[in-house]
Amino acid sequence: MSSVSDALAATIAITAALATVVLAILIGLSSPQATEPSASCREWTDSCMVCSRQPAGIACSTPGIACTPRPLQCLRR
Repeated sequence: MSSVSDALAATIAITAALATVVLAILIGLSSPQATEPSASCREWTDSCMVCSRQPAGIACSTPGIACTPRPLQCLRR
């Protein structure tokens, strides 16, 4: 009888882990992402985060908890 309860516990643990991964993916897909503006813009914002062109690529700040993205605005050319 112990092996049945061990199997059930393992199944529940695997299901919980998979649910966590799926939830993390869905949250990542729904989080606001600032898209890249024209190549002449060096720094821009969507009112949630600020992004800039760096030698290593594009770097963006972390958005706030209760942020409502707005249309992109170029801050520096």
